[in-house]
Amino acid sequence: GVFAHLELLEARAYEAAVKQEEMEQQEEKLARLKARVQELRLQRDKLRAKVDLQQKEQLGKEGAVSNPAQPSARAVLEWKIKSLKAMLQIFYLTGISGKLSKRGVCFCISTAYEGTYLDSYHLDLLTKPEVQIYRHSVPIFIPLQQIAKKYLQTDIRRFLSVLSDHLNAYVGRRYQADQLQEHFSGQIKGALQRNSLCNLLVFNYNVSSESKTFPFNVRLVYGDPCCSLPTKVVISCT
Repeated sequence: GVFAHLELLEARAYEAAVKQEEMEQQEEKLARLKARVQELRLQRDKLRAKVDLQQKEQLGKEGAVSNPAQPSARAVLEWKIKSLKAMLQIFYLTGISGKLSKRGVCFCISTAYEGTYLDSYHLDLLTKPEVQIYRHSVPIFIPLQQIAKKYLQTDIRRFLSVLSDHLNAYVGRRYQADQLQEHFSGQIKGALQRNSLCNLLVFNYNVSSESKTFPFNVRLVYGDPCCSLPTKVVISCT
């Protein structure tokens, strides 16, 4: 009985050490992720500032050579084409690529999570007589129309940036749910429940201690549609 008790204590100590090591690894990974997010945000802000600067410089050049009178339609069209080409070149660095078409502009928004490329979504915009969405492959549960109503006519760069944030957050949440179901199917009891937007995940798992089993229920809520990490976690044990 003494040796069995010692073996049990040794096994528990080993399990505790393993859990402690896993927690430390998770904390290190979280710290790296936070640093990466901050780095990407800084890069995004620099790119936006660069685009703003280029547009201001372009406006200054046009104003210096043009007549103070009303510019011609051809001059306005040429300025729009130059601005679009400059914008497409800058957006390419942020995962958004595009090309001019006969009708307007075709954009491709590439998504990824933690360096893993996931999906691409396409968006065709008409530029005449006003900017409007012609066709797209954005999922129906992404609030595309609301984003377009708010930014499309006034700030197309902001429109693409917000839409990209929504899409990247969605595929990130979906990817995490897929990985959870794939790698921890042995621990999860039953099916992992999630909605189309993957902003609500619910699953059950058991924890055993000696002769007892404790069933846990986990509810992950993603309150920020532009975030791939949960804003609320509820764990209950019956």
